[in-house]
Amino acid sequence: MPENNPPIPQSANPSLLSLVLTLRPLEIPFHRADFPRSWGRASQAALLDVVRRADPALAEALHADPQSQIPNLPRSYTASTLMGRFDRQSGAPKKEETYSLRWTSLTPELTGLLLKFAETAVGSGLELDHVPFRVLAAASKAGEQPWVGCDSYAALGSRFLPGVEIPRRVSFQFSSPVIFKSGGLSHPLPNASLIFNSLLEKWNAFAPLAFAPELRRYAETCLAVSRFDLESRPVPLKDGGLRIGAVGSITFTAANFDRFWLGQIHALAAFALYAGIGAGTTYGLGQARLTD
Repeated sequence: MPENNPPIPQSANPSLLSLVLTLRPLEIPFHRADFPRSWGRASQAALLDVVRRADPALAEALHADPQSQIPNLPRSYTASTLMGRFDRQSGAPKKEETYSLRWTSLTPELTGLLLKFAETAVGSGLELDHVPFRVLAAASKAGEQPWVGCDSYAALGSRFLPGVEIPRRVSFQFSSPVIFKSGGLSHPLPNASLIFNSLLEKWNAFAPLAFAPELRRYAETCLAVSRFDLESRPVPLKDGGLRIGAVGSITFTAANFDRFWLGQIHALAAFALYAGIGAGTTYGLGQARLTD
């Protein structure tokens, strides 16, 4: 992860959390020939195991398909893949290397549980795809790293209220492939409509105060791409196939500066750190954050 930033005040009653773990392998089973091409699902399984040990009912709720209860309800967490350098031939982690893993939460229940886990995580073990790791650090305080955060919906939204100066531009960094699903097809190219539809859906599912659906129209018609640096990246599927996603950065500029709508756009952009963007965010895809 990048260098530390100056500290940012922690929210008193956080609902939102982006937790970054630093790990080191304890043992590498060199006889294995089936190391995963992506560690996102192993990360998801490890997160659910941590939750299960503390709150089995919450773990069961997180594991279940939320749409079986409420149609179109997204999941309330994200899990990154394992980030670091791997053996080029086998894909195995290297015992002398350190690795990063990021978990995020969109609800106060899960955020509270993960904050308690972070307090005692250092020195403990964590298993990913049958490979044991030791936790070297657990960063949970806003400002410790650019990809770490702890906030509430109210505090995040209040930073962009009328009276606060906001720029016309909003920029995103995608550190893992972003993919969108629509009409049975996958779309690898991010645009304002797809990005903010994804963020608005999650915000309105979990925030105590929803944004108006007309925000989608503003994003679609008034935000224009002004800069991008994107690369295609293949994403392995469970059945052995591939999908194509995009990594890199993109900037949008408001062609029509409407202070009311643009404030909400910036709130959603900041929310991306916790919500991720697009499909597959619970198993490594769509890792995103607002940048300057």
